[in-house]
Amino acid sequence: MKKFATYTVVAVLFLGAGAWYGTHQKQADAPITTTAPAGMASPVTAMMAESLPNEKGVKEALSKYQGKNLLVNFWAPWCAPCVEEMPELSELQKSALGKKIQVIGIGIDSPSNIAEFTQKVKVAYPIYVAGMSGTELSRNFGNTQGGLPFTVLIGADGTVKKTYLARLKFDDLKADLAALN
Repeated sequence: MKKFATYTVVAVLFLGAGAWYGTHQKQADAPITTTAPAGMASPVTAMMAESLPNEKGVKEALSKYQGKNLLVNFWAPWCAPCVEEMPELSELQKSALGKKIQVIGIGIDSPSNIAEFTQKVKVAYPIYVAGMSGTELSRNFGNTQGGLPFTVLIGADGTVKKTYLARLKFDDLKADLAALN
């Protein structure tokens, strides 16, 4: 019984230390960097190999965006910050900068929820339905927390230029876009 009490106390101490550490981590302002594990395709290559249904249920190969500057926005209809940034992403796609970049949205929800959402909220860029597999796709880009919105800036050369976790700061994004070739 004495060993059990000792183990319990040690477990509680580790649990407390882990909780304290988790709540006191400073979030870095630097972009998340991603590297694929050995033997695994790069996150961009893996994404380009996907075929996802659009909001109407028609499957499309993401490889059609190969060789273009991309802004890939992982979102969900139930995510308030995701929905809040959609009008600005639409404006970006329609702007002069939009000629330099293709915005695509990858929805992490059911096809019916995304279809219902896109009937109410119109966006000026393609929306794809990834369901819960979209979470794994975003993790491949370094979104270890699985948080939304999560946005990835990919250069025409297929490299990840920057990732953004949380609602986009459009002034920062526009500066990053201006630096693209």
